[in-house]
Amino acid sequence: MDPAATRSSVARFAQHTPLFHDVELSERYGGPVHLKLECLQVTGSFKVRGAAARMLALAPDERRQGVVTCSSGNHGRAVSYVARHLEVPATICVPEWVDPVKLEAIQRNGAEVILAGGTYDEAEARAQEIHRSDGRTYIHPFDDPLVIAGQGTISAEILDDLPTLSRIVVPLSGGGLAAGVAQAAKAVNPDVWITAVSAERANVMVRSLEAGRPIEVVEEPTVASALSGGIGIPNHHTFEMVRDLVDEHVVVSENEILRAMAFAVNQRSLIVEGGGAVGLAALLAAKLPGRPGEAGAGATAIILSGGNISLADLAALSPPSA
Repeated sequence: MDPAATRSSVARFAQHTPLFHDVELSERYGGPVHLKLECLQVTGSFKVRGAAARMLALAPDERRQGVVTCSSGNHGRAVSYVARHLEVPATICVPEWVDPVKLEAIQRNGAEVILAGGTYDEAEARAQEIHRSDGRTYIHPFDDPLVIAGQGTISAEILDDLPTLSRIVVPLSGGGLAAGVAQAAKAVNPDVWITAVSAERANVMVRSLEAGRPIEVVEEPTVASALSGGIGIPNHHTFEMVRDLVDEHVVVSENEILRAMAFAVNQRSLIVEGGGAVGLAALLAAKLPGRPGEAGAGATAIILSGGNISLADLAALSPPSA
């Protein structure tokens, strides 16, 4: 896949989001820190990039037949947004705990929504059933080369805006974002250091890497619900890409994520959902050590990957006591 062509395709739907130089966080960290504001993306998260890259590659008969996917919310919103503009019928399977903000946005885009069980994996199973029975193209949330390449356009924007880039800090769940960002960044500069951050209650990729193979784990409730779900068994692309391209892994707790969300809204007037705030959480919790052997080596970009959160959850934010 040609990176320039992918970027051109994605630009039909996704905005070039701002890269904000945060002076205070730079002082805390001891080097330049920039926040990549995908929380301001057109659908409220980076997911529109992968959805656009994949759906623009649909053949005419596939567009007529329609698409189906599963989502914890952000991918479904992205697929429904692109589908509306391409006039493609779309069915989105979501777990019953889906954030109401994301659910409303999917419905507003005109997609059919199916509440499919109490876990992400149940929603995925329902979407696969529809794919097999109705012949709709399945738009994978992460384990698809075109989706991965679409997410990687974030790296191109960061490198355009920040030539002194040394490190990218990226949220990790199924691995589509981390794999795409790492692949695209290292294709331009192999020395870019990739730090992937997982939520303590949504860390199946980290645990799979520790096991040496994709595994299943019991799904737990988490403030970082966008990172929930498995990585697929079999996993065709992201497991190996994350294993080979990500330089280090960090895991943050629920309280650390909540502190980051509160910092974003109270100190920066930024609405960042739990799954989008894990990279910021790692910095605020002093879990981002300097690059090995290169103290203060260049600039760090932290991807704030999403900002879809209900007003009730936003209003409840305050720095936890422990």
